[in-house]
Amino acid sequence: MFSQFALHERLLKAVAEQNFTEPTPVQLAAIPPALEGRDLRVTAQTGSGKTAAFVLPMLNRLLGDGASQQRVRIRALILLPTRELAQQTLREVERFAQFTFIKSGLITGGEDFKVQGAMLRKVPDVLIGTPGRLIEHLNAATLNLKEVELLVLDEADRMLDMGFAEDIERLTAECVNRQQTLLFSATSGGNGLREVVGKVLRNPLHLKLNAVSDLSEGTRQQIITADDLTHKERLVQWLLANETFQKAIIFTNTRTQADRLYGRLVAAEVKAFVLHGDKDQKDRKIAIERFRTGGSRVLVATDVAARGLDVDGLDLVINFDMPRSGDEYVHRIGRTGRAGGDGLAISLICHTDWSLMSSVERYLKQRFERRVIKELKGTYQGPKNLKASGKAVGVKKKKTAEQKGATKKPSAKTAAKRKQPSKLISADGLAPFKRKLPAAE
Repeated sequence: MFSQFALHERLLKAVAEQNFTEPTPVQLAAIPPALEGRDLRVTAQTGSGKTAAFVLPMLNRLLGDGASQQRVRIRALILLPTRELAQQTLREVERFAQFTFIKSGLITGGEDFKVQGAMLRKVPDVLIGTPGRLIEHLNAATLNLKEVELLVLDEADRMLDMGFAEDIERLTAECVNRQQTLLFSATSGGNGLREVVGKVLRNPLHLKLNAVSDLSEGTRQQIITADDLTHKERLVQWLLANETFQKAIIFTNTRTQADRLYGRLVAAEVKAFVLHGDKDQKDRKIAIERFRTGGSRVLVATDVAARGLDVDGLDLVINFDMPRSGDEYVHRIGRTGRAGGDGLAISLICHTDWSLMSSVERYLKQRFERRVIKELKGTYQGPKNLKASGKAVGVKKKKTAEQKGATKKPSAKTAAKRKQPSKLISADGLAPFKRKLPAAE
């Protein structure tokens, strides 16, 4: 029960209002040390309840220090990689703070800069934002982070993947008086994240709630081989027509492919929306809201939606394109099978995807279930020869006669001739060219 934590009674009332009963493993592990003021480095599965694991201790700290209606400084900053995740986190903060005087604000790209500046002048207790737009406000002198007490970096690995390393470094440096820093991510993040941890955390407690191979525990993972893009499009339409699901996301690697697939689905009378970085904020909000409320059961998206999209009933993920890394795969399929639910993740694999797919299998230490749809069985069923790693064995190209001639070593006689110094020949080609000196005057 949440009552086991030393939380303020107003927060416990908000928790009860939302019918939260048993804390999740990440909440059990992270909330007590966070309440003690420890810096934390937490690796936890997407959809495991980690937002509450940092929001509740943060609000408890602000209440304990006597939060009131008179706000004079920003006291807590939450950094996130995407607008969608920032908006979702704002909703969580507002839900848990509903019985307090604590106010929060949101700063992301795609919104009116002057309106945001006016909000900042009212000085919210908690500021939630994406690094790029926060930096713009720092440069415009509309943002002051000097009095921030608590800093949260959520989905820190994703922020680094998106190229925000320098922005994160500057923003954390601006929080010069912070007393606690909490860093959460769904993956280990590699050397880049370890470097950030070393710079921004002070004697942190490391909590690893999931091994990478356990991140998709509640989700079945399958692959279906395909001959080409057209074949993949037909497979997507078959799956949407024949699989039992409430809501589905189809991931592509590029905006162009997302638009193309969206057009194919609309032409086939599938009610869908498309979401990618070229869409303005208004269109993105509409797409997510319609998807969340059931106005559409299908969303075609690039990885902009792989983080921060928490939708009830999302139980099918289709990788139209195989993601370029194991971490991205984890985040994509983390959209389904959330909070202990069941889900299905299907990756469509043509010859250009096979090596990526086998790399992800090795990363997860798993082997995906192979599936064949009889009605749409193609000619490509995977490479004929495999390396020990699972990747396809490359085929050596035979050299043409012309290429062989170009690479053929010259004979000893020819080589000797090439070493001899060349002579200048006169225009008539008969005698060596001799320069005539001008006649003496």
